[in-house]
Amino acid sequence: MIEISFGKLVLLALVALIVLGPEKLPHAARTAGTLLRRVRAGWDSVRAEVERELQVEEIKRQAREAAAKAEAAQAELDATLKKVRDIGAEIPPKAPVEEKPASEPVASVTHEAPSETHSGIEPGKDSPHGST
Repeated sequence: MIEISFGKLVLLALVALIVLGPEKLPHAARTAGTLLRRVRAGWDSVRAEVERELQVEEIKRQAREAAAKAEAAQAELDATLKKVRDIGAEIPPKAPVEEKPASEPVASVTHEAPSETHSGIEPGKDSPHGST
């Protein structure tokens, strides 16, 4: 913006005092202050509006990117689903397995106690009865 130093401000005040005179100078200063406030408020308003517009544009851009990503993900999901369906169509269905009815009851296995004749030693080897 306009850069006004203290020296320039004093020079401007002296010129205003000479041109306007001491009676009109306070009223002119108030009017100048009011105008300056209005200009500053208008400038701040314009700047805030531009910032809001930039934020809105950024949000719109992010929304477009998110929508594009969602569409890409949906397309990928559809392609994968189609592949799975195609693979499923290539596999022949399993034939139903028929269960055979049990015609004979299953015999139970019984364990018998070892007989006395079987000692676990082979005949002819270190047998207590001797070798034949």
